[in-house]
Amino acid sequence: MLHHKSFNNFLKLLLIMLIVAIVGGIGLTRLNYAEPVNKNPEALAAQEKNSSSGTVVIGPTNIADMVEKVSPSVVNIETRVVSTTYPNNPFFNDPFFREFFGYEFNLPRRNVQRGIGTGFIISEDGYILTNQHVIDQASEIIVNVSGKEYKAKVVGQDYEMDLAVLKIESPNKLTPLKMGNSDQIRVGEWVVAIGNPYGLDHTVTAGVISAKGRPLSIDGRIYKNLIQTDAAINPGNSGGPLLNTKGEVIGINTAVNAQAQGIGFAIPINTAREVLQELIKKGKVVRPYMGVYLQTVDKEIASYLNIEEAGAIIAGVVAGSPAEKAGLRQYDVIVGIDKEKVKTSEDVQRILSKKKVNDKVMLEIIREGKTMLVTVQLAEKP
Repeated sequence: MLHHKSFNNFLKLLLIMLIVAIVGGIGLTRLNYAEPVNKNPEALAAQEKNSSSGTVVIGPTNIADMVEKVSPSVVNIETRVVSTTYPNNPFFNDPFFREFFGYEFNLPRRNVQRGIGTGFIISEDGYILTNQHVIDQASEIIVNVSGKEYKAKVVGQDYEMDLAVLKIESPNKLTPLKMGNSDQIRVGEWVVAIGNPYGLDHTVTAGVISAKGRPLSIDGRIYKNLIQTDAAINPGNSGGPLLNTKGEVIGINTAVNAQAQGIGFAIPINTAREVLQELIKKGKVVRPYMGVYLQTVDKEIASYLNIEEAGAIIAGVVAGSPAEKAGLRQYDVIVGIDKEKVKTSEDVQRILSKKKVNDKVMLEIIREGKTMLVTVQLAEKP
């Protein structure tokens, strides 16, 4: 009887051990399947940190490496603008005053204004791209490259596009920044701005592209196709690079909206590329020129002239211009150029921008209710 009970207990124990072994095997199998494929220690550490904290990582993680690589190619620019003022005091015209105090009181006074900006190297032999307003009317330009100062000369500049090319003479080859393709950027992509805001050397700010193709008017200068970003851009950032996460220049930091936070603007690098060689070789951008002041025909103008609400009305003709030589008059309405319809004054600028100096264009105009054709030979814009 005891022997039988012992045998039964032995069977129960054996069954329990078998069940434990099966369950344990299933558990081990599940653990093996759940093991992460990526066994990189840094990736695992980051994964454990994020999973334990419950946070989500947003944005690129290689910004520091990229900035370290491109920073030597970003330069600080200091300018000195010298102006002369003359005292305006009625006593200086008094012979007695001049005899008593001398003529030195009436000598012209020399004023020096200092400015700061940013630029970036575009060639090994020392060409630098920046904004035109950074170096405008500067008597002296000092460029700081990795702690070394060089005197720079202006090779070419263009007011309308707000671009300027400088040249420094360095004994060593310089490292240029790689230019990206600003036509391929997308809203929401991460960007980095590097500059010299308020004289704070090589300040790095990051953000995203907020919008593309923004028009903007600042101090009479009209920008037509700017990149908008929320990366902080301040005075002194002007002329510095706006970079993608690969370290490629996709824009030239240009302006900040002083009445808002997180709204900065940059000139697309493809816009600069179109005129870069022209600035270097000719010192300026050569544009075709007709010599008229235009306004888009609105409802009131159309009603007054009894024409359709389309076209560009000539508000004024520049004396001695190609337009005056061709016989164009004030209040003529341009409705077509070379058989291409004109609906706004912007259409005229767009069509003419594709032409060259000395090209002849056929204008379809409306004058006193009658349609006419006028040929204009374009000249170089002064």
